[in-house]
Amino acid sequence: MPRKEPPGRSRDRRRSERTDRRGPAGPRRGQRPRSAERRPGRPPREEAAEPDRERGTARERGPRADVDLLVGRNAVREALRAGRRRVYRLLIGEGTHEAGALAEIIALAETRGIEPQRVPKADLDRQADALTHQGVMAYASLYPYADLDAILTLAQERGEEPLLLALDSVQDPQNVGSLLRTAEAVGVQGVIVPERRAAGISPAVSRASAGAVEHLLVAEVTNLVRTLEGLKERGMWVVGVEGVPEAQDYRTVDLAMPLALVVGGEGPGMRRLVREACDLLVRLPMRGQIESLNVSVAGSVVLYRAWEAREGEG
Repeated sequence: MPRKEPPGRSRDRRRSERTDRRGPAGPRRGQRPRSAERRPGRPPREEAAEPDRERGTARERGPRADVDLLVGRNAVREALRAGRRRVYRLLIGEGTHEAGALAEIIALAETRGIEPQRVPKADLDRQADALTHQGVMAYASLYPYADLDAILTLAQERGEEPLLLALDSVQDPQNVGSLLRTAEAVGVQGVIVPERRAAGISPAVSRASAGAVEHLLVAEVTNLVRTLEGLKERGMWVVGVEGVPEAQDYRTVDLAMPLALVVGGEGPGMRRLVREACDLLVRLPMRGQIESLNVSVAGSVVLYRAWEAREGEG
């Protein structure tokens, strides 16, 4: 069944007259020339520009915009285990007991030719800012976002019905990290996040996910609504988690279908157009006095329900 798609001299003349009197216009004082020639090894302006602050990647990524600072034992260990990033430096706090997870980190690094550097813990405190470093951090290449086709291909290669998680305007890194951790635990093939008005994969998100994001395919899209409509055209169902009266009890819905589960942001929930792009909405029934659950808790419950439905069919 087909789905519904949802007066005076001109500015140019004045500019031309000024140019005729003063010669060709050059860069303003203090402004970089627009020449295509650049110093060797210097990246183009677009690559060196400060990251979008709405994605949570400006200060969190350390001194350079093209390097991520991974903080904490789980985040560093899983990045080394996954091998999807290049690790440039591994910093260990002096006096840290090098056993357990930290010993594993050092061993993984050495197998990749990375020499751990012992530094004063005060240096780690300063570089980690507000994040708890647990005596270890690493400078690595930026998170390798995937494209949507790669996610769907992974589902096909596994012989599984697609199970995707889409985050709409979820801005708290702790919530994003918790959802990614659950997503990896239940075997989702990929996660979809919008480029703007959402937390990207920042060091805080990596740490909150306990490194799970290093094992996930995450696609960053410019238009979430258009992406969801495209998934429906490919035969998938889009189900939103939203505590509204018209939503169905999540326990009564068969979630074993090819599914993209959408979770809305803290407070306002899903945006209207995203909500309208959903085939149906589900909610978690509440018995107590509070009206809703934390977004990461609600999303995790429904993710586990979807996994349970698939396990039952198997």
